[in-house]
Order: sequence, then C-alpha cells, then structure tokens
Amino acid sequence: MDRFEAMHVFVRVVEAGSLSAAARAIPMSLTSVSRHLSTLERQFGMPLLRRTTRRIALTDEGRLFFQRAKSILADFDEMSTLIGAGCSEPAGRLRIATPSLLGRLLIAPLLPRFLARYPHVSVEMMLIDRSVNLMEEDIHVAIRMGRLPDSTLIARKLGNVGMVVCAAPSYLQRHGVPGSPNALSQHDCLVFSDRPGPIDWHFRRADTRHSARVAGRLWANSLDVLVAAALEGAGIVRAPSWQVAQLVEQGRLQRILADYEPHPAAINAIYERARRTSLVVHAFLDCVAESGAVGGLAKALPD
Repeated sequence: MDRFEAMHVFVRVVEAGSLSAAARAIPMSLTSVSRHLSTLERQFGMPLLRRTTRRIALTDEGRLFFQRAKSILADFDEMSTLIGAGCSEPAGRLRIATPSLLGRLLIAPLLPRFLARYPHVSVEMMLIDRSVNLMEEDIHVAIRMGRLPDSTLIARKLGNVGMVVCAAPSYLQRHGVPGSPNALSQHDCLVFSDRPGPIDWHFRRADTRHSARVAGRLWANSLDVLVAAALEGAGIVRAPSWQVAQLVEQGRLQRILADYEPHPAAINAIYERARRTSLVVHAFLDCVAESGAVGGLAKALPD
C-alpha cells in the first residue's frame, strides 16, 4: 500500500472528524479508508487514533504524525504547483498569521502587489491576536511582536515597535495619574493575554529595568478590544505606539509613564526550519522588508 496515499487518507480522516466523512470527501470506500489507517498503525507499531461509534480522537503519537504529515503534504502541493508552472518562481499556497491591526494596516496593503508579482501564488491571511502553533495550524509564516521564546523556529527581524502606556483623560481625572510602574497595582489595567489573570509589564528608566504586576477586571486577546475600552475610560492600556499614536495626538488618550518606556520591541517573522528553502516564504518576507512599512513603526509617536 502506498505510504503517501495512506498519509493523505489519515490527514483527511482527522480533518473530516470521522472515517465515513473522509471516505465521502476523498472519495474512497469506507473499507479502503479503514485499511489505510490500519496499515499505518501496524507500520508504527502503535495506535494513531482512538475510535468510538460517534467520534475519533488522536493519540499523542497520532497528533505528532498529523502535524508532520500535514506539513509534508502542503510542501508536496507547493512543489507540484511549482513544477507544473514550469518555472523557478515562487508558487503555491502561503498561509500567514499576523496581529489583527498590524495585518490590516500594514500587511494587507502589500498583498495586491505581492500577488501581481507572483501569479502562481495564493495567500491565506489570518488576523489573530495570540500566539499560534505553526505546525498544528498549518501556518507558513507568523508575525509576532516582542520577545520570542526559545524554539526550533527560524526568526527574521522585520522592524521594531515601541510600547506605550496610556488611558483616557476621563479615567485619569477619576483615579489619578500613576507616577511609577509600582502605582499601577492601584489601577484598573486592561490586560492583553491569552488567558485571564495578572501579567507583568516591563519598563526601563536610566538603563534600570522595572517590572509591575498588573491586573484588572478586563482582559482580552485582542488589542483592538482593549484600546476601545480604554477610550471609554475603563482603565489603563499598554499598546503598540503606532496603534494609539493618532488617538494620543487627538487627546482621546493620554500617554503616561513615558520616562519608563522600554526600548522598542522587535517585530519578527517566524517559520519552521522545514521551510528554510521555501521560495514563497522568502519572497513574501522580502516584499515586507522592501516596503519599509514595518521597519518604521517605532517612530510612530513623537517624543
């Protein structure tokens, strides 16, 4: 039995949620689908799926195999497109994940030019204000702000972004202006996080690092939501300077703790080592770098 076909069947079963749904989608007989899965499990010497009458669930080994198999199949599709196009230009599918506002304002305007330059490329862009798992979510490139955890991923720096703390004048009139990071513990802070609970905001003054544990009654994994809440006087928000620059200039938000602002944070594009030689990935990153749009973000707010 062809291992590549068996891998394709396995991925379709996981994505479809059942053997019968995968059999209809491929299309293939249910008996053949089951035979492919059984062959894979015999080859690995362990179960990849747990089957019940109503649903399937991946084992730990099955989850690892699904992630790698999906990546391999995507690379094969890209190679097939490239060969079919009869050229050495970038070709195939490019799946991008980027913070929502950065994606809308800076990345999206670049895509028409990118697509016109590379007619054999298709792009899927997801606007997500959270860290994504590239392998599990089938993402080729993710753009992230701030420090990156140690990992096997490759990072390419695109620019810098300043982080500022601000609040609506109405909030500061009611609660006062914090004079130091330590004073934030007495305020309602609007927390950007994937999960509820306090987090640390980091600051710097005269080359001395400061940190403050902040908490509040509103947290979200979307900076748009938090900035909108800050405008209504709900609390203090920490956001990229370019996101709030116009609001500060208009007086709708007031910049605070400016003397404690840390050095600009890096904006990086990350991708898997397996995509080190991907023409599509590198063509996209070159297009972003050429535009200079991301590189100038740290200068969005005047001193």
